[in-house]
Amino acid sequence: MPFARATHPTRRGILATGGALGLGAALAACGDDKAKSSGSGDGTAAAETGPWSFKDDRGETAKADKVPSAIVAFVGVAAALYDYGIRAKGVFGPTTTKDGKADVQAGDMDVSKVTVLGNEWGQFNIEKYAALQPDVLISTMFDDAGTLWYVPDESKKKILAVGAPGVGISVYDRQLTEPLQRMLALAKSLGADTASSRVTGAKKRFEDAAARLRAAAKAKPGIKVMAGSASQDLFYVSGSDLSIDLEYFKALGVDFVEPSEKAKAKGGGWYESLSWENVDKYPADIIMMDNRTSAIQPADITEATWKKLPAVKAGQVIARNPEPILSYDKCVPLLTSLAEAIEKAKKVS
Repeated sequence: MPFARATHPTRRGILATGGALGLGAALAACGDDKAKSSGSGDGTAAAETGPWSFKDDRGETAKADKVPSAIVAFVGVAAALYDYGIRAKGVFGPTTTKDGKADVQAGDMDVSKVTVLGNEWGQFNIEKYAALQPDVLISTMFDDAGTLWYVPDESKKKILAVGAPGVGISVYDRQLTEPLQRMLALAKSLGADTASSRVTGAKKRFEDAAARLRAAAKAKPGIKVMAGSASQDLFYVSGSDLSIDLEYFKALGVDFVEPSEKAKAKGGGWYESLSWENVDKYPADIIMMDNRTSAIQPADITEATWKKLPAVKAGQVIARNPEPILSYDKCVPLLTSLAEAIEKAKKVS
């Protein structure tokens, strides 16, 4: 996800920058009980010729005369649906890298077979969108206001005027298991065979990986983990609140570096910004680094202060995707990589 370069970026624009590792740079920091609720209804699908409806996490019910086939979705949502056998016709958000390859957020999708409506923040080709004759528009939500991720504020009225109902799956201030369940329900409503051995097997692997992570954290209670993201000028340290993966890992017993609420205030409650001179502010044994294309990757960080960090010197740096692809299959590695890192980690902080 490329950096937002506006001199006075919007709240959502700041959120989309690579530095916004927790993804909430300018969104309201404090969720309430309503924000934590997932909305009722698993979504139901009749025969392909019959009516379809799905109640999303805004509490809004999307309806159509038949099960949608012309699906347009944020790339991460499309990647999750792909794992359940549901193919999107169009996508928006980071889909291809500069060399034309699939972005990390595209998962296993063949990006040459989808219409890309916009590959960067603020891009959404409405003409191409309308030409697809979409049946539904699906995205995630990183706030409790019902904002569809990567649907530009300045053109959302024109986008919605095309006529396709919108569906929002919340990834704000809850644990990973909840949006995973909601995405599975959405896939089922769209015709996925959620009882297939492929799906049930992936869910079982996820549960086993969660048990492994819990055991690893229990066996090494002194290991401190920091979630970070790198930009040219700043290093961002995420708190474990608000982010679906970190909230879940914390619930499994992982001990995270936690910036103070005051320090996170400028990051919308998600993260603290540090200068590279102060990158050693928080002792950590393992560092999880943002692997999105918007962020500078560990191998490319040249700052001497980074190279001197004990976790870096010990080779205890692993990848993290702050925008997990919400299929059980894609979330298994998130758990196993952290579990393995904790199992092998030496206390260096």
